[in-house]
Amino acid sequence: MNHLAFFSFFRRHGVACLCAMGLVWPVGAGAQVLAVPAPSIEAKAYLLLDVTSGQILAERISDQPVEPASLTKLMTAYLVFDALKNKNITLEQTFEVSERAWRMPGSRMFIEPGMHIPVLDLLKGTIVQSGNDATTVLAEGVGGSVEQFVAMMNGQAKVLGMNDTSYRNPEGLTAEGHTTSARDLATLAQRLMQDFPEYVPLYAIKHYRYPGTPKANDTNRNLLLFRDPTVDGLKTGHTSAAGYCLVATASRPVPGLGTNGQRRLLSVVLGADSQSARATESQKLLNWGYTSFEAVRISEPGKAVVQPTVWKGDQKFAQLGVPRGVVVSVPRGARADVQTVASFDEPLMAPLKLGQTVGKLSLTLKDGTLLASYPLQVLQPVAQANFVGRVWDTLLLWAE
Repeated sequence: MNHLAFFSFFRRHGVACLCAMGLVWPVGAGAQVLAVPAPSIEAKAYLLLDVTSGQILAERISDQPVEPASLTKLMTAYLVFDALKNKNITLEQTFEVSERAWRMPGSRMFIEPGMHIPVLDLLKGTIVQSGNDATTVLAEGVGGSVEQFVAMMNGQAKVLGMNDTSYRNPEGLTAEGHTTSARDLATLAQRLMQDFPEYVPLYAIKHYRYPGTPKANDTNRNLLLFRDPTVDGLKTGHTSAAGYCLVATASRPVPGLGTNGQRRLLSVVLGADSQSARATESQKLLNWGYTSFEAVRISEPGKAVVQPTVWKGDQKFAQLGVPRGVVVSVPRGARADVQTVASFDEPLMAPLKLGQTVGKLSLTLKDGTLLASYPLQVLQPVAQANFVGRVWDTLLLWAE
């Protein structure tokens, strides 16, 4: 082996680098993977999402179009939160109650025409009381009209990848073509929590009514807020066509995820038989997700999972990983059977930009079951080397 070839070999293999064929290393060793049967859920459709890892733990007909009822208001709130974030409106700003809003049937906040209600109170009326009147006022205030707001809802659904969703109104009353799916609802709820964490506590409010209005509808219909202290949202829905529906989320501390490590699950239950049943079935899903699966941290936020050779750069090795870190859920007892595979095209050439995607990180079990996959990104930029360095690496590559 000549000197160039030897040095080239050392650069390629002398550091723990992962090539395109994939170098696999186990997390722990030895335990047998156990099958985890999903619980029996009495509902038309359901889905359980591990928000922390991004994995779906259980689902049934999750892509089938269904009526969302008042779960529609998750998108209504998403657009209002977005308007707040972009400073188009403020929480203190007031919107006038229109005749149209006042005449809305169904669940109400009990506000009267001509009243000027702050946005924050309208949000509470929409989220806690599920008020169709409050929802209509927000739609008119943010969109200019209900019809324009509905167009905004459908536009945002496309942006979020909600392919099975079509909105006809902002409140969720039954209308032809007004549909969504369990998967789309999970996508929406996950993005709402991710994009607007400062407003998520609104969904944990148990009681609310606007001053001077009747007390008849002041209690949040999400019964899990009263049953489980780890549940902190999100929304209920019901019509005769949709049945009883609930999108719920819980956050519980988990050993191994750090001092303040929390694992968040999200359940979607659609078409249950009663208000109590939707809460019971949602609780069943959440408890099953926490007890039947364990969280395994693969990498810390901002830490490299692989350091492959980079050519023609001012550094010898690239720092590649997942910026937010990686946590994966596995069947309880299968922690030792997790395998991690990083794959990317070689040779890896400078320059490399911060955040640039250069490959994929896949997590599997020993039997080949894919748990999750993530874009493999550059965590530290690598500039091009000087002229001499680039020429030298060209010679090394040629020697191979």
